[in-house]
Amino acid sequence: MYIKEIISLIEDYAPLKLQASFDNSGLLCGDPERELTSILLCIDVTEEVIKEAIDKGHNLIISHHPLIFGGLKHITPATYVERCVIHAIKHDITIYAAHTNMDVVSNGVSGRMADKLDLYHRQILQPEGDPMTGNGFGIIGELQQPVESITFLQQVKEIFRCDRLRYTAPHTPSIQRVAVCGGAGASFFKQALTGRADIYISGDFKYHDFFLTENRIMIADIGHYESEQFTKEIFYEILTKKISKFAVQFSEINTNPIKYL
Repeated sequence: MYIKEIISLIEDYAPLKLQASFDNSGLLCGDPERELTSILLCIDVTEEVIKEAIDKGHNLIISHHPLIFGGLKHITPATYVERCVIHAIKHDITIYAAHTNMDVVSNGVSGRMADKLDLYHRQILQPEGDPMTGNGFGIIGELQQPVESITFLQQVKEIFRCDRLRYTAPHTPSIQRVAVCGGAGASFFKQALTGRADIYISGDFKYHDFFLTENRIMIADIGHYESEQFTKEIFYEILTKKISKFAVQFSEINTNPIKYL
């Protein structure tokens, strides 16, 4: 099997045409005509991930976040991005990213968050493109039964493996209607509010965003990485329907750059 065939499997699920205009998803480095040895799945490509791929003999890395986001005017050892590109090319490693195109498909990043919370009666939080496709950012749905607000927050903290969780004071004794969005979802707060969600779970909220709740909805900021960490599972499930599970491995590197005391 060739690397380009693996890329086709990902793009059949999350077409590149769905990515946002600012994004840089797709083939970032390497030759798709090469024969595949094995695949390493990750959220971010770092130097540690490149070394892991080299050490374990993987010649394809599939990440959620693109290693190259802006243009590169030179490739020197000056930055970690450039060093990653140098080592990937030197060791014949291809790097591919599925970012906002994987965000907007209904069974993508936010859909996986909804799966983890067992949400029912799901709708897209912010539809994008043709409304008949069911694509867009975020998911809003319901729990089968109401859950006491703080108890639900504790469940969220455990499910998403959060070292810390930032949230606003509960405005209601229990939670049933839940909105989620992987990554930086503050810009869709109004949609969560309009959708009558009891709580909006996402990442990267700024200080002043928390004032917007006005005792109408809770915000739970679980962290950018934490909200997207299960994207690797989506990649794995797409690929192992067609190829051996032994050829696909999860990176053992936690690439979350944020640490807590």
